[in-house]
Order: sequence, then C-alpha cells, then structure tokens
Amino acid sequence: RYCRILLEPVHFICNNYQFPPTAVMGAEMTANFEISNWLSSLAYDQWVALPVSGSRPSARYKHAAEVADGQLYITGGSRNGRYLSDIQVLALRSLTWSKPKLHMDQVSDQLVDNSVQEALPATSGHSLVKWGSRLLFLGGHSKELSEVVTVRSIDLETFNCCIMKTSGKEPIARGGQSVTLVGSRLIMFGGEDSSRRLLNDIHILDLETMTWDVAETSQTPPSPRFDHTAAIHANRYLLIFGGCSHSACFSDLHILDLHTLEWSQPHIEGDLVTPRAGHAGITINEDWYLVGGGDNRSGVSDTLMLNMSKLVWSVVTSVEERDPLASEGLTVCSEIVNGEKVLVAFGGYYGKYNNEVYVLRTKPKDLSRPKIFQSPAAAAAAASVTAAYALTSSGERKIDIRKKEDANFQEMEIETSPQDFTVEFNLITAEKKTLESSLTEIRTQNYKFKDDLAEINNNYEDLSKELLSVKGQLEAETSRCVNLEAQISELQNRLESLHSIEDELQVLRNQKSAFERDVEFTTEGTMQKQNSGGVWQWIAGAPRSS
Repeated sequence: RYCRILLEPVHFICNNYQFPPTAVMGAEMTANFEISNWLSSLAYDQWVALPVSGSRPSARYKHAAEVADGQLYITGGSRNGRYLSDIQVLALRSLTWSKPKLHMDQVSDQLVDNSVQEALPATSGHSLVKWGSRLLFLGGHSKELSEVVTVRSIDLETFNCCIMKTSGKEPIARGGQSVTLVGSRLIMFGGEDSSRRLLNDIHILDLETMTWDVAETSQTPPSPRFDHTAAIHANRYLLIFGGCSHSACFSDLHILDLHTLEWSQPHIEGDLVTPRAGHAGITINEDWYLVGGGDNRSGVSDTLMLNMSKLVWSVVTSVEERDPLASEGLTVCSEIVNGEKVLVAFGGYYGKYNNEVYVLRTKPKDLSRPKIFQSPAAAAAAASVTAAYALTSSGERKIDIRKKEDANFQEMEIETSPQDFTVEFNLITAEKKTLESSLTEIRTQNYKFKDDLAEINNNYEDLSKELLSVKGQLEAETSRCVNLEAQISELQNRLESLHSIEDELQVLRNQKSAFERDVEFTTEGTMQKQNSGGVWQWIAGAPRSS
C-alpha cells in the first residue's frame, strides 16, 4: 500500500506521479529538491518512503522524535541490545540528514552540579517534547544510575544541553512511559522502572516552576503498562491506548478528565481494533493517528485514526506483513507542508532495524463533498443555462470559421495522413511505456540491492565488532596458553634435573656400599691379625691365646 522513491538521477515515479529529475548519484540530492515540490501530487492516506540525502542515522527502535521549525529531531534508541546517545536532524524541506554536536551547558543556572554527566547519555524508551525553543528529554532506560526521572533540556539554537533542576514529588526513574504536553504542564503516565515493575501512576510537571506533583485520581485507572500511547483532547481529556504488560498486549482506551481527575472507559464505535504495544501516535485537530506496534506475535499493519470527539475508530490504510511501517518502537510526528498536515514516521523494528523515513498525506475533512438535493425547478433552470451556453459557444465557433473563410484561410495538405500520425504516435507511446516499465523494474531491483547492501554492511559492522571481541578473548586465551607452556617447560626441566639427581644419588649409594664393604673387609683382617699373633709370636714360642 506504500511505494518507494528510487534514489537515482532520473524521474521518480510514485502513485502514477512523476517526480522532478534530480542531478544526484546515490544518496546525494540537489539543494532545490523539496518535499513541497511533489507532495501535493501524492495520493491521500498512503505511506511513501522519502528519498533522503546526507549521512543516515543508524537503524534503531525505541528512540524519541519531535518536529520543530521544519526539522525532524531523532534522539537515542536501541540497536542490537545497545543504547544510543546521538541526536540526528532531518531538514523536512531539503530532506537532508545532519548530526549536530551537543555541548554540556556548564553556565546554566538550571544545570545540576555534576560535571561528569554526559550531554546526552545512551537512552532507550524515553520521551521528547518541544517546549519553546527547547527540546525536553525525559525518562527512559539508561546505564546511568538515577532514582528519579531526569529532565534534560536541549537548546535548538546553540545545541547546549543541561539537566534541569526539579523539585516536588519526583517520579521514580522509568522507561516506556507516555509524556503529553498540556499548556505549560507535562502529564506522565505509566512505564516500567529499573526493577521491571509496571506502573500506572500520573505525575504532573509544571514547566514554569519545574515542580513535580502526583495526581490523586479516582475511579478505575488503566492497568499498569508500558509502551502505550497518550493524547490530549480539548486541553482537558487525557486518552491512554494500548500498551502491554509482561505477558499481554492491550487494545483498551481509557480517558482521564484532568479537571475532576476521574478515570473512565467509554464505549467506542467503528472498526475493530487489535491489541498492540510499541506503536506511535500523533494528533491532528480532533483526529488521533496510530501507527505500527506489535502484539507479541507479529507487527500491526494497519494505521488507525480515532475521532476523539465522536470516539469512532477507523482504519486509514494498511501495509503488507513485515513492512517497515508494521514495526515496534517506531515514532511518528506531524508537520505542515504547503498548508497540509502530513505524518512523518521513522525507525522501528520489524524483524530487522529500520532507518527509513515515511510520509503520509492526510485527507482534509472538507474533501468529502456533501450530497446536494436539487428541486425540479432548479434542475430545469440549470438545464436551460447549460443549453444557452452550448448555443452561444456553437455560434462563436461558427463566427470564427466564417472569419477564416473570409480571409481566404486554407490549410496546407500534408502528405502523411492524420491516421498515420496517430498510429506512429501510439507505437511510440507504447514503446515509451514499455521502456519506462522496464526502467522502473530495473531501478526497483537496484534499490533492493542497495537495501541488501546496506543490510550486509550493517551485519558486517556487527560481525566486525563480534570478531574484535572474539579476537580479544583469543588473545587472552593465547597468553594464558603461553603461560601454561612456560610452566610446563619449567616443570619438565625440573623433572630432567630430578633424573640426574637420582643418578648421582645412585652413584653415591654405590660408593657407600663399596666403602662399607671395604670397611668391613679391613675390620675382619685386623681381627684375624690380632687372633694369630703373627710370625714373631711363633718364633718366640709364646702360647696362642685361646
């Protein structure tokens, strides 16, 4: 139900509309290409992928987005389990991406005294709200340890970032909450804290005093949830739709009267609405548009609209299964282009991470022509006026012909008959359509190849990081093996020296045995000499001792 616009230096074709040619190659667009040049020729209520230029942000989901002064701001998000900390800007007139550099404002009187804080920490599941010339960055899951919700401010002129000092009953830190601007107050509902505890509380931040307060509501509130959407109607009613717990997704609608602080769950009419979480919502006048989301099994393909005055659901459009618009964790904003409101969607996850930008031209309310009942007399009068106009026109044509005849006006005969021209023209037109169809098919394949190449590059980057990690582990194991080999070599040397020591010990034992035998032999000889008396004793005739 949507179409892609091919990034080639040729005419773009979408919904039978031929886009103006650009002198671009690849992803670089000419400076004079603007969304307003062709948006008016697009069909209503259909998603269209924009041909953006510049360095695209990395694909992501659970980021936050806001439109200010014709710029789409994207902050944070998550990809492959890693939180992101960048800010990306898309100029909606020139369709060009850029990445401004944030600076920590060290001189602001509203800055928390902590010089080691990052300008924008890696965060996912946070909220972004435009307030004056600033963007307010609230909540979200981050590796930064904080017990309460942190409010950051980004100056859109200087891109200085600071942490706002808040007081009062500050809400516990959380992600997946909804934050809605009502006048000079922010209304925060629900979310999930760092311990995965689900919440359904209401906190209100007064932006003039930067003071938090807890709303003590009555009646039955929505069940605790996160990744829902919220909207404000008539600056009085807070609407909460969808979201999920840890085991189920919701399709219920709850309304909080901000004057009486009473919850209600009204009867809704219109099209059937399925459960969803991680969807995105934006209001245009009395209409609340909801895009994407998932139900724990697949992405939600329909784009919904709730008439908040009549409380009637309707399906605006649908996309194919596993389409980038059927994503969880995407964002949607609105912008006025040539006096028309358009929806701008970015990012999300639908089996893979997405960084495409899509727009939808919303149908104005006055396009539905009212039925006119006409009386017979009015019909007769209209018929007579039509007949009179036809007669007058015919008379004028006759006068023109007579003038030409009076002036001896004659057309020159041409050798080729009009029928031949018609046949040749039809042949050329058919051939042109065939070539355009082939060219469009080739460019579609080319665009698909580019998408595949971009996905391969992303996978290559991820694999490269994993390879570096594995290499680091391998180096550590190699070093460990080298140490073990050195220890083994040392032990082998000791064993070899032990063998030589045993040989020496055996030699000593043999020497000891020989010495002991010599000593024993010497002792026996001495004793024999003492017993015999010797030759002199025999000569002297001395008697032998018995």
